[in-house]
This record gives sequence, structure tokens and C-alpha cells, in this order.
Amino acid sequence: MTSQDAYRPETVGTSRRSKITPEREQEFFDAVLDQLRSCGYDAVTMEGIAASTRCSKSTLYRQWKTKPQFVAAALRSNRRVRFADIDTGSLADDLRQAAAAAGEGAGKDTGLLQALGHAVMEDPELKCALREALVEPEIAALRAILARGVARGEVPAGHPALEYVPAQLFGMLRMRPVLEGEQADAAYLVRFVEAVVLPALGLP
Repeated sequence: MTSQDAYRPETVGTSRRSKITPEREQEFFDAVLDQLRSCGYDAVTMEGIAASTRCSKSTLYRQWKTKPQFVAAALRSNRRVRFADIDTGSLADDLRQAAAAAGEGAGKDTGLLQALGHAVMEDPELKCALREALVEPEIAALRAILARGVARGEVPAGHPALEYVPAQLFGMLRMRPVLEGEQADAAYLVRFVEAVVLPALGLP
């Protein structure tokens, strides 16, 4: 290696990044998400994450240059699709199960959305990461459930209520804490689906 090679950023960056295991990286991401939920976006700092995970700030800054980059990476690490395995053969039962699954994680997801509400409007990367982690996978899975119901003939393909089902379900998750001061838990969301969503679709 020449003296010039020793100071190339990609050489130094690669060797330093390799020191962090996937398990350790996930610890950092979990700490970011926990602080977001409990303190809000503005209160999250590299210093605070470093202290809670017992590492140096320089370790974090080598991996993620800014707080928005760090938070976006943590959100993407949290990507999941709770509805992917739901397929009972009945659209009404699928929607009940989807409502229950959404309600089980209501507190955590709502906390993240509230913590990031203002920040995502100012940072396109954060907005994109939030959609990739919490919004788009769930909506895609819910639309797949609806499409199977249409294919089985339970609901006509052109039924006007179909396009509003994701907004109804996720909107209630977001708005019940604001309107009533309580989370939209599993039992509440199942009741909502049975009282509002199923009748709108013409399902028993």
C-alpha cells in the first residue's frame, strides 16, 4: 500500500465499517427507534444513542454522517409486513385478522408516526424511509387481500369502497389517539372493521 492509499476514504471507511456486526448495528437502530417513540425526533442525538449503546460518537458518525441518515436507516431496518401471511379464504375474516394485527402494534407505530410527523415534511429521505418501512408494505399487503376477495367474487371489481379500505384502517390507527386519547388496539379495530368496513363492502 502506498502512502496515498492509506488516506483514501473508501479504504478507511471499508475497514472501519467491517467492525460492526449486523447484531450490533441492529442495537443502534433499536436504540434510535426507542428514543424516537419516547422523546420525539428533535430530542434524538448521536450523543444520546452513543451513551445508551455504550459506543463512541465517532463510531456512529463513521456509519451514518447525519442524524436524518441514521434515523432513515433505523426505519428501514424495521420494515415488516404484518398482513403478508393472512389468507383465510374469506375476505371478511382476512380483514378482521388484518385489523387485529394492525392493532397489536398500534402504540409503537403511532408513536413513530407522531414523533416523525414534522421532521418527515422537511426531510425527503426521512419521508421516503417512513413510507418504505411502515406504509407501503402494509398497504400493498392489504390491497393483495382485497384483490383475492375480488378474484373469489366476494366483492365486485369496481366496488367504489375498495380503494378507501387502507385509508380507513390506517387513518383510524392514527386518529383515535388524537380524538379519544386511546390507542386503536386490536379489539377496537376489529369492531371498526365489522361496523364500517365490511358493510361498506357489502360483506356480512
